[in-house]
Parts: sequence; C-alpha cells; structure tokens
Amino acid sequence: MRLLEFFRTKFSRRPPVALGLALGSGGAKGMAHLGALKAFEEEGLVFSFVTGTSIGSIVGALLAAGYSWADMVSVVDHVDRVAFAKNLRPFADMAPFEAFLEQYLEGDFSTLSLPFACCATDGESNECVVLREGSLARALTASSAIPPFFRGVEWEGRKLYDGAFSDAVPADVCRQLGADVVIGVDLSAFAPEEREQGRVKRLVGSFVRSVAPVQTLADAKTRGYRAADVMLRPDLNDFRATSIGRAAADAMFEIGYREAKQRMGEIRAAVAAFRRRGRHAR
Repeated sequence: MRLLEFFRTKFSRRPPVALGLALGSGGAKGMAHLGALKAFEEEGLVFSFVTGTSIGSIVGALLAAGYSWADMVSVVDHVDRVAFAKNLRPFADMAPFEAFLEQYLEGDFSTLSLPFACCATDGESNECVVLREGSLARALTASSAIPPFFRGVEWEGRKLYDGAFSDAVPADVCRQLGADVVIGVDLSAFAPEEREQGRVKRLVGSFVRSVAPVQTLADAKTRGYRAADVMLRPDLNDFRATSIGRAAADAMFEIGYREAKQRMGEIRAAVAAFRRRGRHAR
C-alpha cells in the first residue's frame, strides 16, 4: 500500500498554477524589479500573466515581450541619463519617452507573448484606467506620466496620468486577468510617512499635491496588497524615484534580488497551497 501511494503521489498530475506578477510604481527604483526578475529566473519561476504601474508597467511589458532581466539591464545602459535628467522639468512632454520605448516595444498589446495590462489614472475622474489594447508605448507613457513632471497623455479622448495615484501595485488586475497565484513587488513599502519627513520635504510635497491634476486614492496601495498572495517589499528607503546614477542603480538591483531570494519560500508555499486546493480554488 505504501509503495502504491508513493507512485500515486509521485506521478499524479498536479493542477497547473498560473503565476501572475504585479510590478509596482517607483521611478528609478524599478531597478529592484530587474533584480527580482533575476532571482525568479534562477529559481525557475515562469509567469503566465503580468501587470504593472508606471515603471512597473515598462518592466512588465518588456517581460511580456520576451525580454530577460539581462536584456532589460542592457536597455537601461542605453538610456542617456543626462538627457533624461534634463527632461525632468515641470509638465514635460512624454513624446521623447514614447519614442524611446518604441525602439524596444513597437506595436500594440497583441504583439506581446504574455497577457499584459497596465494602469493609469484618469485626469478627470481620478479613477484607475486599465489599459490592455492599443499602442503599447503610448499606454506605458500614460501609466508613467507623473505630475507635475509630465503632462497627461491623450488616450481615446481622456487625459491619463501615472497609475500610482489609483493602483500602485496592480495585483488585483493581475488576478482579474486569470492568475491563480499573484506575486507583487512594492517599491515604496519603506517610504517614510509624511509626519516623519522634514519640514522642507513636507512643504514640497504639499505644493506638488496642490498642482497635481490627480490625487492618490485611499486604496491605491491596499488594493494590491489584498489581492497578492506574496508581496515583495525591497527596502529602498535610501533611494528616490529620481536616483538614476549607476551606483544607485546597482545597489537597488541587488536589494530587489535579495528580497526575492529571501521570500522564495513564501512564493513556493503559496503555489503549493493553490495546488492542494486544486481547481476548486479557481
């Protein structure tokens, strides 16, 4: 009986698990996403669905298009940091960034190898807008147009802004696409609360909010946490969304890599739990 049970367990067909990855916003902190992708690749994790917001949308789209983490590092290396910094001025046009992205992500969502969606924020209603079709580069700029640095992006009669205001880590969208188990990556988990910031930073933050056409929704972060099975939280408190230097990029990459490696047990446990529940969990 024990031998029979062993073979039954060993060779029985385990229910497939569709892994989803939800990549959060954070500007230059997105280098931590690439570090996490390296860890996922080393551990043999394969994703069936990908979603992202802001920088997470760009990394997610590249992943859905078949780029590896090493390919993405190469893309980052080709960014003209001086020119990029010059474009970080109030209400800059996103057209140069769209043109840059089209070099790597030409065409529309239908060209991607994996189901992918990204989130933006409607400039009039302040609601989350999930983008799943149309020009890929344009959608990514809409998801990344953080005011007051950038103007809103025109999309089907709407003016869209950075999705961080409405769905910072879109694990809920990833689950809606069909993912059974969702891993989220929150790049801003260790951002200091406003009361802990200095007076100058509070004043600057208050000014930015006053001129921004959209405001952060109360559940912009929590909706992702509720939907994720595992939320990675790399400690990037020492860095800013504008930390585009080489040393900072390398450090954030390593932090993302270590966080993913350290949480791998939780990820595998979430996958195992779904398999135990089987198809009834769908």
